[in-house]
Amino acid sequence: MNKIVELKEMIAFIWQFSIDDFKNKFSGSFLGSIWAFIQPLITILIYYFVFQIGFRSVPVEGYPFILWLISGLTSWFFFSDAIINATTSMVEYSYLVKKVLFNINILPLAKICSVFIVQVFLLILNVVIFAVFGFKPDIYMFQIIYYVFYMVILVAGISYLTASLYVFFKDLVQIVSILLQVVFWTTPFVWSLSQMPVEVQHVIKYMPVYYIVSGYRDCFINKVWFWENTQWMIYYWLIAVLIFVLGINVFKRLKPHFADVL
Repeated sequence: MNKIVELKEMIAFIWQFSIDDFKNKFSGSFLGSIWAFIQPLITILIYYFVFQIGFRSVPVEGYPFILWLISGLTSWFFFSDAIINATTSMVEYSYLVKKVLFNINILPLAKICSVFIVQVFLLILNVVIFAVFGFKPDIYMFQIIYYVFYMVILVAGISYLTASLYVFFKDLVQIVSILLQVVFWTTPFVWSLSQMPVEVQHVIKYMPVYYIVSGYRDCFINKVWFWENTQWMIYYWLIAVLIFVLGINVFKRLKPHFADVL
């Protein structure tokens, strides 16, 4: 029972810490935390203008392009922002890292939870926009919880790894930003996989991030259950778990040296 109580207290503490971090990120600005919601909306409008207005993109899978676009981009906002924010968590909260009694294990996770607040808003917005276009919520949309959980595991593994290394190698955040751009443009967030040659499609499908964006669209557009392709599901989970275990182990090994370096 004591462990259950401690776990509940830890979860409550992480959540409160995440909310405080979310508020502090934009403290001092006129609009405050509202900026966290404005930025992804502006990004969506820019991509919509470029691809729909500029390149005159046609409907995809029978859905207006804007719906296809937002269902994919929504996952990207969480994936990229969570990794970038969590990577710098140790340095940002260096004064807490130096405190002996503070559990620094929660810092990357708290950053991920902080970004998750915006993700919830965007998912709700997705449902509303789809409804406006005449596509009412259905049972397939509930499996978004599964894909969000997968994404959190994957992002947590990457974040614990990058957060650990960033303490010793400050250029890492720039490298991570560049790699995220490469991932964004090589994964069908704003373009359709069918546009690529079959050989390239096969390679892209091996990327864990592809499982996320395709999963989001399976929920909102394709209406496909996540268990329908068991082999791919097992593969993606093996990759996510391996990355998670690697990130946690690297963090544990390097943690004793964080305070000395910071």
